[in-house]
Amino acid sequence: MMHRKFKDNEIFISGYAKLPSNITASKLYEVIALVVLVDKNTGEILDAECTLSTILGRDFVNYILIGSNINDVEKISKEMDEKYFGTAQKAVVTAYKNCKKKYDAIPL
Repeated sequence: MMHRKFKDNEIFISGYAKLPSNITASKLYEVIALVVLVDKNTGEILDAECTLSTILGRDFVNYILIGSNINDVEKISKEMDEKYFGTAQKAVVTAYKNCKKKYDAIPL
């Protein structure tokens, strides 16, 4: 198994949020997990992963997050509101905001 090499400026942050009970992902998980790899110097989101049940859903969340700045709460939330119409949308945004809170608490 090949392991990824991480740089000194990269930090791993996770956030969680409760999923709506009427969606497929909630049958697998009670909460959505969102993890982001962030450049601690710039705030750029370098990679992301979440526990949505479909590959397309996970890829779409990545499309919105990767390359964005973790500090751009309004931009990311607006993009989720305008482009992601999945039932887990609020949970994904909440999980992202929980990642942002953790980022803000890290002494950089």
